[in-house]
Amino acid sequence: MTARLAIAGVLLAALAVAGCGGGDDDDASSSRELPRGAEPVDLDPGEFTPEIDSPYWPMAVGNRWVYRETEGGSELRVVVTVTERTKRIANGVEARVVHDVVSENGESIEVTDDWYAQDTDGNIWYLGEDTAEYENGRVVTRSGSFEAGVDGAQPGIAVPGNPQAGTTYRQEYLAGKAEDYAQVLSTDAKVEVPYGSYDDGALKTKDVNPLEKPKPVEHKYYVEGVGPVLAKTVAGGSGVEELVSFRER
Repeated sequence: MTARLAIAGVLLAALAVAGCGGGDDDDASSSRELPRGAEPVDLDPGEFTPEIDSPYWPMAVGNRWVYRETEGGSELRVVVTVTERTKRIANGVEARVVHDVVSENGESIEVTDDWYAQDTDGNIWYLGEDTAEYENGRVVTRSGSFEAGVDGAQPGIAVPGNPQAGTTYRQEYLAGKAEDYAQVLSTDAKVEVPYGSYDDGALKTKDVNPLEKPKPVEHKYYVEGVGPVLAKTVAGGSGVEELVSFRER
């Protein structure tokens, strides 16, 4: 998963029982255990669908998000589009292909196909990506690419099905390359971006990449019926990515 809102995409997270942030089983956000660290998961393809209707990230075919990303004086444009395409992942799960293009001054600098699927508990799983970085119109690296079930890569959670404050989960895992994890901070947050202002009800998470030094920490916000609207680096760097427009199919 890219470090973007798509983003994402997609860890050394603490285990949460179906999104539970600690507490008894009655408080669990779903019946499925959310993954942590390098722990392998055995997913049943029959429990997954590429038709993703999570309220916090509705991935209907044709939905399109445009973000403005600013960092260190530079400004990037990020366009995320849910395609009609699906991909059968090595673990057998059929995933939705979400296309992510990052451009600077009208020139593409990173193009990615991210793969997501939703389970029967409403969790959105991140299953890998095919990514390419460009310089002067030519591919210079595909090093961020991985697929769950191949060469030790494990899937993670993009958005829990029923998040609650304290929920922790890994977002992706490939040893030494992708170990991002997240924690739900609030389900009643306020957020304002160019696309709109929301006084309450936003999902707020803390996203951590433990492999980079200094370790970057982001706060991300998701709005019901819209999806990811804001990612802001709060430690280990700087940068803001905010939603400029959203088009439903």
